[in-house]
Amino acid sequence: MFTGIIEELGTVTSLVTNKGNLDITIRANFTSELKIDQSVAHNGVCLTVVSIHGDTYTVTAIKETLDKTNLSALTTGTVVNLERGMKLGDRLDGHIVQGHVDQTAICTAISEADGSWYFTFSYDPTLHNITIEKGSITVNGVSLTVVNSKKDSFSVAIIPFTYAHTNFNTFKEGTVINLEFDVIGKYVKRITELA
Repeated sequence: MFTGIIEELGTVTSLVTNKGNLDITIRANFTSELKIDQSVAHNGVCLTVVSIHGDTYTVTAIKETLDKTNLSALTTGTVVNLERGMKLGDRLDGHIVQGHVDQTAICTAISEADGSWYFTFSYDPTLHNITIEKGSITVNGVSLTVVNSKKDSFSVAIIPFTYAHTNFNTFKEGTVINLEFDVIGKYVKRITELA
C-alpha cells in the first residue's frame, strides 16, 4: 500500500531481459535502507526488491506488468518516481494507492500557469475506468487531484515542488504514463454495475 507521495527519483542503471520478464536495476539514495522482498512503487508500479548491490537494487517486471504499464519503455538513464510502502501509523498525505496500474495514458498537452503547470492526459475509455472532478488519480505513482474530467481525458495541476521532485519535469506531449484510478471509485463503480 502506498500514498502517492514520491520519496525520491531513481535512475535506471541496467535492464536485462530474462525470458518474458525484465530485470530493472535502479540507483536510489534509499537503497541502503531496503531489504530483499520489500515492495517499492516505480512510476506507480509495485515491484519486489530481488537483489541489492551497493547503491543499486533490482526488481523484476513480469510480462503482464510490461504489457499494462510504461515500464516496457524504460531505457538506461530513465528517471523514475519511487515510493516505498506505507508504514502503519504514518500520515496518509496523498490517497490510498495500491501500486496496481490500471492502464497507460498519453500526455496530450502541457501549459504553464504563472508558476504552476497543467498536464492533460488522454486514455482509452473502452477499459471502463473513470475519473471524477476533484477526485483522486495516480499518475506515474504521484497522488493528484483531477480537474477537467471527461470520458477519455483529464488534467492535473502541478505545483513547483512536485514538478521539481518527480519525473513530471521530463514529460512532453506524447509521453506515455501509468494511471491508477481511485480504488474507492473503482469499488463504487463495480457495485453500481452489479446492482
